[in-house]
Amino acid sequence: MSPSLAGNIPRFIAFRVLFNARFYYPVLGVLFLDLGLTVAEYALLNVVWAVTIVALEVPSGALADLIGRRRMVVLAAALMVVEMAIFAFTPPGPWLFPLLVLNRILSGMAEASASGADEALAYDSLPEADRATAWPRVLARLMRWQSGAFFVAMLVGAAAYDAAFLGSIAHFLGLAWTPVSTTRWPIYLTLATAIPCLFVALGLRECRPPLGEFSAALHGATRNILAAAGWILRDRRTLLLLVAGLVADSFIRLFLTFASNYYRLIELPAYVNGLLGSAMALLGFAAAPLARRLVGSRGPVANFLFVGAAVLVGLTGAALATPVFGVWVLVPLGLAMSTTSFFLSHYLNAWAPSALRATVLSFRGLAFNLGYGALGLAFAALSARLATGDPDATFRATLVWLPAGFAVAAALSAVFAGALRARR
Repeated sequence: MSPSLAGNIPRFIAFRVLFNARFYYPVLGVLFLDLGLTVAEYALLNVVWAVTIVALEVPSGALADLIGRRRMVVLAAALMVVEMAIFAFTPPGPWLFPLLVLNRILSGMAEASASGADEALAYDSLPEADRATAWPRVLARLMRWQSGAFFVAMLVGAAAYDAAFLGSIAHFLGLAWTPVSTTRWPIYLTLATAIPCLFVALGLRECRPPLGEFSAALHGATRNILAAAGWILRDRRTLLLLVAGLVADSFIRLFLTFASNYYRLIELPAYVNGLLGSAMALLGFAAAPLARRLVGSRGPVANFLFVGAAVLVGLTGAALATPVFGVWVLVPLGLAMSTTSFFLSHYLNAWAPSALRATVLSFRGLAFNLGYGALGLAFAALSARLATGDPDATFRATLVWLPAGFAVAAALSAVFAGALRARR
């Protein structure tokens, strides 16, 4: 590995950490509601975000393979700065929802631009002969750094959101200061981290010369999309891997999107959100060696059976919404989230052709966000149908359907896998 490319690995890890560890995550659901949105509007915003990614995911991945993966990562970081600025300074009132829709569109564009491009750039920065063993080490290192960063972001973000908690700290320190409104403080903190994220992206180095002419790049991107789609459809193991990952990821992400609402439902105070988010982030330290050991000793089928069992147990426990003690569901769901990400990255990078790597990885994002968007729409429709006028009661009624929905989706995936094997 050349010295310039060697620097891509720590920059890739730094980019992922700064791009993903957002301070508003521990209060995401209640933040939007406290800004003045309804549960249905919040769910629709998530659908807009997912649809944007679906529309741009594969084209951005194909362009990354042609015009340069670094360019797409830099674009993602720049879009993050703009989307966070809109999120931070959107005024309340009639423009709130439209501007938050714009925020979700820009956020989706940023996610699509980074998805696949950063990972393919880092993977191809490794010495070709050593990639099979070096990449799991990079993923384990990434997972540990992300866990530490999420730990800090969850604690600080939740504390910054809780005006009463900040007031008690100020009183303890002998300060005559009472915060009035801290709803957007976690957003301001995330905007502050978006700027160094952009500088990190600018420091990346391209692994190979990009295609110069934009018209040629567009033609090549179309060719790459078709080639990658054909390869996925022909490679049965990759197709089944994407289906299994889609089902698990969609249900986990939907629950985590409403995690702060769940904490409120099980009667936990707001300041605990950060502690729980941090505890969940620390699961990454346990998940990293576990996932690395599993990919070395077991095959994809056994590994995703483990994931499916963990998700079903977690969602069933969440449906019970046991006051206070219901927090235990974060353990199986957190482990399932981390190991799913590890498994997908390990297998797809190992199996995908180098020339199509970012494009193939972008199909992962496409599939996952299609699943998440479809599930989000169903959840929004169900929430509207079960609406009681009390957001907490509505959320409780809707939450009960998640484990049954996951079981049905997993069963249909198994039927699809059986039918696919029978045709071969």
